[in-house]
Amino acid sequence: MTTELAPVKPPQSELLVITGMSGAGRTTAAHALEDHGWYVVENLPPTLLGMLTEIVAHSGGSIPKLAVVMDVRSKSLFPQLRENLQALTGAGIAYRVLFLEAADDLLVRRFEQGRRPHPLQEDERIVDGINRERDVLRELKEAAEIVVDTTEMSVHDLNRTITELFSESGPIVLRLNVMSFGFKYGVPTDANYVADVRFIPNPHWVPELRPHTGKDPQVSEYVLNATGAAEFIERYISALEPVFEGYRRENKHYATIAIGCTGGKHRSVATAEEIGRRLSQLPSVRVNVTHRDLGRE
Repeated sequence: MTTELAPVKPPQSELLVITGMSGAGRTTAAHALEDHGWYVVENLPPTLLGMLTEIVAHSGGSIPKLAVVMDVRSKSLFPQLRENLQALTGAGIAYRVLFLEAADDLLVRRFEQGRRPHPLQEDERIVDGINRERDVLRELKEAAEIVVDTTEMSVHDLNRTITELFSESGPIVLRLNVMSFGFKYGVPTDANYVADVRFIPNPHWVPELRPHTGKDPQVSEYVLNATGAAEFIERYISALEPVFEGYRRENKHYATIAIGCTGGKHRSVATAEEIGRRLSQLPSVRVNVTHRDLGRE
């Protein structure tokens, strides 16, 4: 039985804290938010967060959506960010944290291409600065409501993701990213839930199915009709429904559900498509289905 999720009205003023790894796309995300009517403040010292929030709270609704970009350039002040966020919670001010992540090799490449040092690099290698930054941000990432991995994203992909997450007006929906992937390429770092469908017979070993993908009808039918597949999908969705209700109660509005098989071409793709189709039938839920490793050899 499907449990209906009651719409949640957005707060009178929204506060979004944007942080994450240097080079992962914070500036791109900030510009995308500006395009959708957010008032964006970049590189705000954490100690001024409470003051700025108070100004917005007394703005009479003239600044309904505020985004604050914070990074580790203010090295001595950044450790105070968690304390300042806790103070906001104590004052009854609702906020969300968007954390942008990316793989080390990509971050190194971006800094090398830009011919600029990492803010925590000092006199060492770029990767040393990245490691220091990860240590500083670890707790904040764990506490973030939304983690977006931009490793495989172009600027346009990130713009589109930000649009899907934050441009909607009216009742806040639960946004779900159902992603297929191949375990041999690694588990997605931004996944909230990971399911393994390698228990389903692999179409790769069926010569007439091997060239096709899980988006093709013949492969989808083979996968979804396999023993245990339908029961797994039904029970998995049922297990997620109380999670979604809890997300709504806790004012969380985004989750990534990753479905994995060996190569991310057949089983995970067909299963992700079917799970995404069923989840999209829930009220106040928006589902985006992506296939991270489709097309990779």
